[in-house]
Amino acid sequence: MLVLILTACAPRPDPNVQIQVAVLQTVAAMPTNTVQPPPVPLPTATPFDLKGVFCEYQFCVGHPADMAFFDVSAQKNPVSPSTYSQGIIAAFNANLFIQMIWQIAPGTADPQFMLDLILDDVDTRTASLDVKRVRDMNVIYTPITSTATPVLPFGAAGAWICGERAFAWKVYSPQAENTQALFEQALERFQCER
Repeated sequence: MLVLILTACAPRPDPNVQIQVAVLQTVAAMPTNTVQPPPVPLPTATPFDLKGVFCEYQFCVGHPADMAFFDVSAQKNPVSPSTYSQGIIAAFNANLFIQMIWQIAPGTADPQFMLDLILDDVDTRTASLDVKRVRDMNVIYTPITSTATPVLPFGAAGAWICGERAFAWKVYSPQAENTQALFEQALERFQCER
């Protein structure tokens, strides 16, 4: 009986406090929203087909799709590959050999020195220089013959200026008829950082 009397006379908890405690416990038990991940940008389409194009060293150049350029400088000395400032790349198969060089040449407008640089002792110009303007670049082109290999006696060479760099290109081929088209293919897809 004593327990009943003590229980009946015990102070009663404040109902407002009980309600506040119940609300706090309910809010604490509620799940929180998952943080929204930051938006991921969707990949964009490449503005042109990459088949038959070489892009490295902050420039792109076209080439036959069945060939691939490699860094000649890195092949000769792996610790000294081509760079933005200067380099040499080449591609070849049984019917073609293509070589390209570049170097820094600020303030230069005439690419003639690059043409002289890419032509070896085995190369001979067979016509006068074809000089033209292609997309704001001074471009020169000349057909050549070569004694580098009897299998590829014909060819062509070209040079141009883009931004602060000068570029030169050369091809050896078994026939003279396709060399100008190969040069135009290279220039058509050429882009560089200016």
